[in-house]
Amino acid sequence: MKDQILTGSLPKLSAPAMRALANQGITTLQKLSEYSEKEVMQFHGMGKGSLPKLREALVAKGLGFKG
Repeated sequence: MKDQILTGSLPKLSAPAMRALANQGITTLQKLSEYSEKEVMQFHGMGKGSLPKLREALVAKGLGFKG
């Protein structure tokens, strides 16, 4: 899918959410775990519907959001 910017360990999200992560240089769950949920929600394009998917993916890898 051409709108899918990131691949790998991140879950599939909406195109705006994927771009929001890419714009911050977040390409892995490890990198995502360096941010708090509040910080992630401030990224332009990130919506509330993406947080549960991200949280679940982090937990599956033994990680979590900062803080």
